[in-house]
Amino acid sequence: MPARRPKVVAISSAGGHWVQLMRLRPAFEDCDVTYVTVNPGYRRDVGDAKFRVIPDGNRWNKLALLRSMLGALWMLLQVRPDVVVTTGAAPGYFTVRLAKLLGARTVWVDSVANAETLSLSGQKAGSHVDLWLTQWPHLATEKGPLYRGNVL
Repeated sequence: MPARRPKVVAISSAGGHWVQLMRLRPAFEDCDVTYVTVNPGYRRDVGDAKFRVIPDGNRWNKLALLRSMLGALWMLLQVRPDVVVTTGAAPGYFTVRLAKLLGARTVWVDSVANAETLSLSGQKAGSHVDLWLTQWPHLATEKGPLYRGNVL
């Protein structure tokens, strides 16, 4: 009997975060992946793959942040992933934090757009994920994030 394929949630907010997540798709080829984002129009980017939408949120709208967190929790309770991979921002942050509480492994890939400093979400998530990556070698430190290449 073949081994069970790992269940992966690949999540990001809209725009460049989603573009970068899509560039990571080859890494998920042997996985049972569910793509999660805040824009229902992105369904077309993942073909027949599993796809979910959760509410977006940002630091300027606390109610939207709460809705995003609750959407992430509901999605995680339904999908029960083994691994969560995110390129940010707020929805990814909530998802990795909650996924750790549920026993999943977590990966944060900081935005390539943050060339001078790490993203705020990335800074906050770094100490709570199993693997914390930056796409800029000069932003890597011993304590993280690590540089292992980029998806430019």
